[in-house]
Amino acid sequence: MKESGVTLMELLITLTIVTILASVAMPLSRLSLKRAQELELRQQLRTMRAAIDTFKLEWNRDGDVLLGQACVKNKLTCKEIASPYGYPKSLDLLLGITLTGEEAAVRGTTTKRYLRKLPLDPLTGKADWLFRCYKDVPNASSWCGEDVYDVMTQSQDLAADGTRYRNW
Repeated sequence: MKESGVTLMELLITLTIVTILASVAMPLSRLSLKRAQELELRQQLRTMRAAIDTFKLEWNRDGDVLLGQACVKNKLTCKEIASPYGYPKSLDLLLGITLTGEEAAVRGTTTKRYLRKLPLDPLTGKADWLFRCYKDVPNASSWCGEDVYDVMTQSQDLAADGTRYRNW
């Protein structure tokens, strides 16, 4: 009489193979998650930097000289929201600026938006970005508080390519 079944040796070999395959798959899944976060971080930084650049074009000023089109049309608002270099005084201003001049009547709305919401940092899970002022040195350790010239993540971690996320 022949019995069917799995021997102990066959079971051990199968478990060993499954363990080896699982140990290979885990680092790959971690790397895949890290790369997805890196792509999202790059996208969030691009979005915010594009909004800052658009703000600068429209609300540009050089001290008391109003240069940007929105700045000229909204003289009172311009000095309140834009730094002497033309950059926004805070990141929250990109969410909505109340227009005061002729542009409000022409547009039919009194609010100008550059971002719908502040994006979350995919590495920290919060909208807790670090800022750099126009007059700060590139590797400044603190923000001067006058304007938002650039944004960066708070994460001190290294990217897959060996660079610091903060330097992106």
